Amino acid sequence: MNSKCILAFFAVCVFLASPLGAYNGSRLWLPEKTGDQATILNDVESTTILLAAEELRDAWRGDCAIELKLSEDTALGRDGYVIAPPADGKITLKANTDIGLLYGAYHLLRMQRMGHELNKEIREIPLFDVRILNHWDNLDGTIERGYAGRSLWKWNELPDIVSPRYRDYARANAAIGINAVVLNNVNASSKILTAEYIEKVAKLADIFRDYGIKVYLSANFAAPMQLGGLHTADPLDDDVVEWWREKCDEIYKMIPDFGGFLVKANSEGQPGPCDFDRSHADGANMLAKALKPHGGLVMWRSFVYSPTDDDRAKQAYLEFNPLDGQFDDNVMVQIKNGPVDFQPREPFNPLFGSMLSTKQMVEFQITQEYLGQSNHLVFLAPMWKEFFGWVNPRALSAVAGVANIGDNDNWTGHPLAQSNWYAFGRLAWNPDLSSREIAEEWLSLILYDGSPIPELIKNSITEMMLSSREAAVDYMMPLGLHHLFAFGHHYGPEPWCWREGARPDWLPSYYHQADSVGIGFNRSESGSKAVAQYPQPYREIYNNVETCPDNLLLWFHHLPWDFKMKSGLTLWNELCCHYERGCQAVKKMQATWKSAEPYIDADLYKDVERRLVIQSRDAEWWKDACLLYFGEFSQMPLPENVSAPVHTLDALKNVKLGITNYEAPSGELLDSVR
Repeated sequence: MNSKCILAFFAVCVFLASPLGAYNGSRLWLPEKTGDQATILNDVESTTILLAAEELRDAWRGDCAIELKLSEDTALGRDGYVIAPPADGKITLKANTDIGLLYGAYHLLRMQRMGHELNKEIREIPLFDVRILNHWDNLDGTIERGYAGRSLWKWNELPDIVSPRYRDYARANAAIGINAVVLNNVNASSKILTAEYIEKVAKLADIFRDYGIKVYLSANFAAPMQLGGLHTADPLDDDVVEWWREKCDEIYKMIPDFGGFLVKANSEGQPGPCDFDRSHADGANMLAKALKPHGGLVMWRSFVYSPTDDDRAKQAYLEFNPLDGQFDDNVMVQIKNGPVDFQPREPFNPLFGSMLSTKQMVEFQITQEYLGQSNHLVFLAPMWKEFFGWVNPRALSAVAGVANIGDNDNWTGHPLAQSNWYAFGRLAWNPDLSSREIAEEWLSLILYDGSPIPELIKNSITEMMLSSREAAVDYMMPLGLHHLFAFGHHYGPEPWCWREGARPDWLPSYYHQADSVGIGFNRSESGSKAVAQYPQPYREIYNNVETCPDNLLLWFHHLPWDFKMKSGLTLWNELCCHYERGCQAVKKMQATWKSAEPYIDADLYKDVERRLVIQSRDAEWWKDACLLYFGEFSQMPLPENVSAPVHTLDALKNVKLGITNYEAPSGELLDSVR
């Protein structure tokens, strides 16, 4: 296929990705009104309790009444609840707080819609006190790494015009236990801290409060200079300290339950304390002291990669580990799950095994920046469960997810990407839930709600969801390969990428290090020594090529093309087979979806079908690009069981994708070829 054909194909794919017809997915997993007007008993009232009663009254089906009662069960904490099975014609829901009752109400409605019987007591207590969505939304309505339209927040309309979607958003989050939200991009504009915008934020906080959701803001560390006219933002400067104290007083006067600040500092050009020869702890603690009288928190991101070492994967550890124990008690260091940047597969960030005297929270990415964006089906619960298999969630103080939400009718661009918003909320509440449990819940609430679909089809779709992440790893970057993406926007492969003036660690060759000998980044004791940052037993496991898991092998080792894998295949043949397996997995997903056509809403079916066509061709594109390119180094033929490329390497190198339009009605790359 020549380059013109490829360009034309991708233009057609982008067009086809736009949803057609009446289906829009706007209801999410929220309960539908039944018209039955169930009997709800409550002897105390608050706005939130009345909302819980309203949700139950409108959507509960059955003869039993539901009694809402406040209790004094200290073990339940602020958000927990107990649901007692039917007795004397009523179901009793107890909680210490009104928000606990609302969470319990949504649990009851979820059970009913899934067809589960209430035959024993249910006792639910969330593991994390803070379960937060990070929106990377800009004040101009664009969303950094957003693939579902423009920002949900209409800043030019607030506070006078309030979209009904704000309340729907709050309901959807409360229904899965999310209780906090950062409204703006971590690459923050100081304008969000002006009086004009604080008034707008306060309007959103008023809506979210009834659903137990606290509002946080990303703060620009240089705000005292940009807004206050100060000559410095030095966190030890008295005028700077006073500016932040007064700013916090101003915010809390308007928003009494304001959550606090998220800060990206000294990373990717953002200002921070290091600009003034101060530490991250100095900067975080200065803000923490301004917030502490009001009960506020600082979430200080550890995503830094200044070129001070030969391995970007080591940077966060090098900067933050020496600061362990120096952060105030209302500071949490927010750490990405992996040491590089939301790759399809990464080992856990070694900071999680080292900063034992510092409150830590994990940052997951729900929006699929590196996973096909809104074109590919990739169910992320297995990725997050993999992380919790390495890092005990009980060692963490909170969990954050970079939201995949925009103003599209279906909220998330790809209609099945709603599952990742849902999965994040459920795992933030209970990280012990399995990926299968979450997938079955979401599918029951969204796809099967009211549909008489055969169990065989249900099981096939569940397996499609559960296998989708591993399929993406296989057709993109198997065996521990990482960051082979096209420059900047990260859609599609570009392992050959070179940009004049670009830092080495912005380019794929820095990570794959392919040469005539082999491939992979040597992070063992004979290489960058990144393995030394990991606690035992991982340090020893990852350092030894014989014990390092195959799925992380090229993350930690540079190995010869003819290295013998555990399967008996050479490394080259194993790599080829993974790419082929990924392509075949997507074809199987297409077949599974086709089998469900008679049972799925027609418009939803067509929308997902078109995206699976794109995903299948993208998988083929990834396979051909990577194997043709790496084959120039290995000089080894493709195995017989691997299909021949349908593209040429020269044609693939001429495909130039770029994201220039975030306003597409389905969050697609409308102007994706140039």
